[in-house]
Amino acid sequence: MITPLKLVDVNKQFKDGDRQIEILKNLNLTVEKGEFVAVVGPSGSGKSTVLSIAGALQSSDSGQVLINGRDISGYSDKEKSLVRLKSIGYIFQAANLVPFLNVRDQLKLVTELAGEWNDDAKKRADDLLESVGLTSKAKKAVQHLSGGEKQRVAIARAFMNNPELILADEPTAALDASRSREIVGLIAQEVHDKNKAAVMVTHDESVLDFCDKVYEMHDGGLRLRK
Repeated sequence: MITPLKLVDVNKQFKDGDRQIEILKNLNLTVEKGEFVAVVGPSGSGKSTVLSIAGALQSSDSGQVLINGRDISGYSDKEKSLVRLKSIGYIFQAANLVPFLNVRDQLKLVTELAGEWNDDAKKRADDLLESVGLTSKAKKAVQHLSGGEKQRVAIARAFMNNPELILADEPTAALDASRSREIVGLIAQEVHDKNKAAVMVTHDESVLDFCDKVYEMHDGGLRLRK
């Protein structure tokens, strides 16, 4: 079975003036199909850096980043863009929706970019909107949605190309407790029902019961919470 995500001895430094600051130090992480993993830790500990490297948004200084068994560390920007489009569903802290598109067209755009907007894709978009409870809002402009509704659109969009790997960066940061559990529950359902892999970076301890494993950032690496 191909592993959707594997990080092997990943290192990352950032420059702060004349200093080099080590953010990630020989970090390792494996996420299998059907596994929903959380990464927790204080601000500035490197959580979001882990996610952006796993999501082909940022490059590591060294180490291997394997998506579906392929090491993307040496990929060009164009090759990484194709990996993101085909294999990764990314849910950002802010929904990051396109302001001039309605709800359904947010999903349509993803498949249009992949050149796959067809009858099957149309049905998938409708099914996804139904699954997140937004069928009645399909033609609504996104600026008229609540924060929770916007995040549900973002989740449906992240699922649109049926990615093997789902990455969520603080998806509940702007939501109240009940909406937070609703959002994370939707991610967990997708992972467990459709055998996907997911990593969520979060400060929200109240949603960790949805996750199969919880890792804590520790000295630039990850430590499994017992």
